[in-house]
Amino acid sequence: MAMQLVRSALLCFAIPVFLYAQRPSPAQWTLTPAAAKVAPGSEISATLKLTLAEPWHMYSLTTPKPGPTGGPSATTIRIADEPAISGYSVFFPAPVRKFDPNFSLDTETYEKEVTFYLTIQIAKGAKAGPLELTAQTRFQLCTDKECLPPKKVVVSASVAVTPGAPPSATSIPAGYTRFQPPSEATAPAPAATPAPAQAAGSQQQPLGSFLLLAFGFGLAAIFTPCVFPMIPITMSFFLNQGSGNRGEAVKQALIFCLGIVVLFTAIGLGLSAALGPFAVVQLGSNPWVNGFICLVFLAFGLSLLGAFEITLPTGLLTKLNMASTRGGIFGTLLMGLTFSLASFACVGPFMGTLLAASVGGDKLQPALGMLAFSSALASPFFLLALFPSYLQKLPRSGGWMSRVKVVLGFLILAALLKYLSNIDQVLQWGLLTRERFLALWVVLFALPGFYLLGLLPMEGIRRDEELKVGRLLVAVALLGFSLSLVPGMFGVRLGEIEAYIPAPAEGSSLGAAASSQPQWIKNDFNAALARAKSENKPILAAFTGYACTNCHWMKANMFTKPEVAQALSGFVLVELYTDGADAASEQNQQLQDKLFRTVAIPYYAIFNGDNKVISSFAGLTRDPQQFLAFLGSPAS
Repeated sequence: MAMQLVRSALLCFAIPVFLYAQRPSPAQWTLTPAAAKVAPGSEISATLKLTLAEPWHMYSLTTPKPGPTGGPSATTIRIADEPAISGYSVFFPAPVRKFDPNFSLDTETYEKEVTFYLTIQIAKGAKAGPLELTAQTRFQLCTDKECLPPKKVVVSASVAVTPGAPPSATSIPAGYTRFQPPSEATAPAPAATPAPAQAAGSQQQPLGSFLLLAFGFGLAAIFTPCVFPMIPITMSFFLNQGSGNRGEAVKQALIFCLGIVVLFTAIGLGLSAALGPFAVVQLGSNPWVNGFICLVFLAFGLSLLGAFEITLPTGLLTKLNMASTRGGIFGTLLMGLTFSLASFACVGPFMGTLLAASVGGDKLQPALGMLAFSSALASPFFLLALFPSYLQKLPRSGGWMSRVKVVLGFLILAALLKYLSNIDQVLQWGLLTRERFLALWVVLFALPGFYLLGLLPMEGIRRDEELKVGRLLVAVALLGFSLSLVPGMFGVRLGEIEAYIPAPAEGSSLGAAASSQPQWIKNDFNAALARAKSENKPILAAFTGYACTNCHWMKANMFTKPEVAQALSGFVLVELYTDGADAASEQNQQLQDKLFRTVAIPYYAIFNGDNKVISSFAGLTRDPQQFLAFLGSPAS
C-alpha cells in the first residue's frame, strides 16, 4: 500500500514536469543571409529574427549585469568561431524601457517580434565551398508574473563561398545601433591583425592608487623623529623673519616647501631618466635591481632599529645650512633642501619603498610619486604658516617618536622579504618557500606588536610605562595580522595577500588542491599547440612573471573562482614566463613583443589550433564577468 502511494505521488509530480518540458518554446529564431553567395574578403549581411509568443518579453543586449539584489540576464548574440570568418558586428534596434515587476526595476525589453542585423566579414583566404553561419544566442524570457531560466539557442544558415561573387549590399536601417560588448575581445579579431598593444607597465598598479599611496607615505613620514621636531623650530623661524608679518611667513613657508618638493621630485625624475623611455617589467624583476633594493632596505631597517645611524656628510649639510642663513628667496629654498637631506635617515625608507613600487610602471611614475610624497611631507609647514595659532597645539616630541621608528624598522625588514622573494623566484632557487616566507612575516609583524605591549625591551618604552589605548590598539592590529598569516603556512589561501607571497609548491596541500583546477603547461607553447589540435580546443596563453604581483593575484584569486575555472576547462592552458633569467623567458618575451607590441604583464591571449590570435586581454581585472566575457563564456 505504501509503495502504491509513493508511485502515485511520483506520477503526480512527473506529469506536470513532463508537460512543462514538452511545452513549445515561446521564442523562435531564424537566420537569413542577404545573399546565397559571397566572395572571399568581402562582407555579407544577415538578419536574425526573433518571434515571441505573447505575453513573453526578452531583455536587451545592453541590459546591465545583475547586481547584488539580482536582475535579468542580458541577451548575447555571437557568431560561432569559423576559420573562414574574420569578424562580425551585431546591430540592434532600440528596446522598450519600462518597469518590470519581476525585478522591481526599469528594464529594456523586446516583445512580439524583433530583428537584429549582422555584418559578417569573410576571410581573404576562405576556401570555396559551403559555409555554415551559426548564430549563438543566450537570452531570458519573462512575463509580468514569471520568468524562465536563461536559455541557449543556436540557429544556422548556409552560404556558398564563391570567388568572383558579386558584393552584397550591406544596409542597416535607421534606428539601429552597433553593439559594443563589455570587452571588444569577445568578438573574433582578424587572424592576421594582432591585438592592439598597450604601453608597457600600463597594467601595473593604477596611477591614481599609486599617487594616493605616495601621499599617504608623505603624511606618515611627518611623524618620524627626523621630521616632527623640526616643524615648530622651522615655523618659529618663518614667523620671526617678517617681524610678525603673516603674509611674509606664508611666502617663506611656500618657498621652503618648494625646496622640499624640488629635491624629491628631482630624485624621481633622475630615476625616470635612468629607466629611459621604456620602464619595462624586466627591471622590476631583475635580480640585481631587487638585490640592491634588499641591501638598501636592510640598511634602513637596521638603522631604524638602532643598530647604527645613517647620516649624510657633515660638511655638505654645514655648507648648505650656511648658505640658507643668508636669507631671501634663495636662502629659504636652500633651507628646504637642507631639511630634506637632514631628514633622509627617516624619510629614506618611505622614499625607497615608493621608488621600488614605481619600477616597471609608467616612465613618469617615479617622478609623480615623489611629487605626491614631497607635497604631503611639506604640507604641515604651509598649513601652519596659514594658521599659526595651531602651532601651540601640536603634540610634543617624546617617546612616541622612538616607537614609530622601531615599528617602522620591523615593517621595512618585512618589505625587504618581498624583494628577496623576487630574486628567489626569478632565479628558481626555491630557498624562500611559501612556508618560510610566511614564517618570517609572522615573526616580523608579531615583534613590533610585542614591543608596543612592552614585552620586547627596546628604545622608546620603559618597563614601568603605562600602556595607553592607542598603543594597545596598534599592537592588537599587528598581532592580529601576524596570526592571520599562520593558516597560509598550512594550505589556506590568504586572498589579497597571495599577490605578495610565493605560490604554494606543487606537493603542498594547496598545490594538491590546485590539481582539481585546470592545469597549466609551463613555458612550452608548441606542446600547448599540439594538445589543442589533438583535443580540438583553443589555447589560452598567459604571459606572466615570477615576480609579477598582479599575475600572482590573478592566478590565486581570479582563476580559482568556480565560474572562471569552469570556463578555463574549455581551453588548453599555457603559462609563458617573461621575466626569468633563462632562455625560455627571453623567447616568451620576444613572442609577446612580436604579436602584441608590448612586454607588460600579465597579458592573456586566445589562439586557435592554427596558431592564430583570436582575442587578447591586458592586465589585471577584479571583475569575473569581464574576464568571462573575454573567454567567450556568457555571463551567468
